[in-house]
Amino acid sequence: MAAVMALAWAIQRRTGQGGWADALWTFGLGAAGVGVALLPPHAAPTARQVLVGALIGLWSLRLGAHLAVRAARGGADARYEHLRATWGDQADARMFGFLMLQAAAGAVLALSILLAARRPAPGLDLQDALAALLLAGSLAGEAVADRQLAAFKADPGHGPICQRGLWAWSRHPNYFFEWLGWCAWPLFAIELSGGWPWGWLALSGPAYMLWLLTRVSGVPPLEDHMRRTRPAAFARYAARTSVFIPRPPRRGSAD
Repeated sequence: MAAVMALAWAIQRRTGQGGWADALWTFGLGAAGVGVALLPPHAAPTARQVLVGALIGLWSLRLGAHLAVRAARGGADARYEHLRATWGDQADARMFGFLMLQAAAGAVLALSILLAARRPAPGLDLQDALAALLLAGSLAGEAVADRQLAAFKADPGHGPICQRGLWAWSRHPNYFFEWLGWCAWPLFAIELSGGWPWGWLALSGPAYMLWLLTRVSGVPPLEDHMRRTRPAAFARYAARTSVFIPRPPRRGSAD
């Protein structure tokens, strides 16, 4: 992850497009997840290892491709632009440190994938099926949210803030479904009989991701940007729309 994020730093510095860092982080974590799920190479992987490896790979390819396409099309990422403006002359050095922290975050998250793959129960069971369905549903929900936002931005007559579909129920439905997908790894990992206590450590993944998305690098910088650039519209949107967990909007007229 450190090597991947060092490459991301070099690319975003050369292109001026911070979005490449998110894409490479996703691909890097996907590769690390497949590795920790399937290794060591001298032992034949179990069905659970293969399933977990396939699912984390699918997650990485879907989200990473979406982020890479967005970065390739240009358009500044408001979060990274704000960081660079805040850091001034120290932007390059501080960005490197920031991306190394993201590498460390990826290493923490990979632990949940490792534990999900190594639950010692023989064969696949109902618990594995439920976990796989949860992850598949979260991928679908996040993809729908991404498509709805892309369609909104492509509409020349769109308003100041997307309030279509899932975006009328949550201000960040893509982040909610991303977090929900990480809840699948503890469901894979936890041995409900109590015979393998290590599985409970997989709860660290969704807990850490929730903290990152709602307190650090997800919701706060985006909402700060919207408050600065469209304060009246955002205030009306925030007054009737859940910040994270989707729920019916409160009463109020659409912008």
